Amino acid sequence: MTEVGERVASASVIRNMLAGRRSLWCAFVLVHLVLSWVNLTAPGYPLGDVTAVYRVWAENAAEGWVRMGIDVPWVYPILAFAPMAAALALGPELYAVTWLAIVAVLDAIAFGALLGRAGLSRRRRLAAWWWLGFLALLGPIAFGRIDAITVPLAITGLLWAAGRPRVAAVLLTIGAWVKVWPAALFVALVIASRQRVDALTVAAALSAGILGVSLLAGSGLNALGFVAEQTGRGLQIEAPLAVAWLWQIVGGSETVEIEYSRDILTFQIEGPGAEAAAALTTPLMAAGVLAVVLLGLRAVRRGAAFGRIMPPLALSLIVVLMLANKVGSPQFATWLAAPVILGLVYRPARFAVPAAIAAAVALFTHIIYPYWYGWLLVANPAFVFLLTVKVGLLAALLVWGIAALWQAGRRRETAPAAA
Repeated sequence: MTEVGERVASASVIRNMLAGRRSLWCAFVLVHLVLSWVNLTAPGYPLGDVTAVYRVWAENAAEGWVRMGIDVPWVYPILAFAPMAAALALGPELYAVTWLAIVAVLDAIAFGALLGRAGLSRRRRLAAWWWLGFLALLGPIAFGRIDAITVPLAITGLLWAAGRPRVAAVLLTIGAWVKVWPAALFVALVIASRQRVDALTVAAALSAGILGVSLLAGSGLNALGFVAEQTGRGLQIEAPLAVAWLWQIVGGSETVEIEYSRDILTFQIEGPGAEAAAALTTPLMAAGVLAVVLLGLRAVRRGAAFGRIMPPLALSLIVVLMLANKVGSPQFATWLAAPVILGLVYRPARFAVPAAIAAAVALFTHIIYPYWYGWLLVANPAFVFLLTVKVGLLAALLVWGIAALWQAGRRRETAPAAA
């Protein structure tokens, strides 16, 4: 065999290895083991919220002292307490390990849904490899926050949105009652699906049940306290709008500074206009969501297929939540996984650009947090620049999503394409 032939044969063997389920599952285990180890050992305290905040909340409830969201208002929806309490099952000493195990199990369920039971298609294989690469680029923050519980719910819900909209509605509703952001994906489902009434009915019934159980537990209005808690936040330093004030600090401004809020345990911008900017984020978010919703409705009315509408609609709504957000925490980057995976499953060539941009957002997020986060806290010019580029990438994602939605609604389709 010639040297060229040997190279071709080797390349063919590698392709066949990477194409199989066994290789994907081995890579899944490897990525999760490495990221779990990094969470437990890396500098920068990547599991800080889990071990220093979530565990305290869970222990307080276990001792009968304070139940977050029941006895007092809470920053999270009421179901967020379920995984926090579950992570205490093996005791406080193993809280971090148990938390990481819960995340891995939920991710494995979503990964199995992505691969499917039938023959593994090239599209799903590509989406699976992308997700693993995205997690590796994003680093420990992919597992170290409550968002890690909602991402696999969102991925599975979107994958089942076309064929099982009721199940998708259940998963997205549960996700929204853990962390609000999957509600945006539910909005996309209601717009794009022909069974929107069923989805709305399921979500309403499930939400009523969750609220009913909370009220029976004695929550009162505390069950909805997360709404007021979020509106009371200031402008966090990772928020896209905060970039303007960070550059003022870089320029030597004496009127702008970074302060730590002990009420909500975050670093925030203090300076002229920062409070007004924080207040502006809510109407900006509402306006952005409305604009994207109208584009989605336009595409639906013109007969665009589900596979053309749902992925860019879901992506656009998620990016609006990220850009018009007064918090902007690094874990928000995990939200991008669900709509990008859906897009790669439906239209991989079309979604190559947003997939690459989302991967770049993950990489920049990882560089900033957790290892060198201190440099951003002192407004180091290099790290402020990295954050600025990250915001620019998110803006590019939104432009791409809006353009895709506009194109989907440009002409009426006589026969919608199959999913």
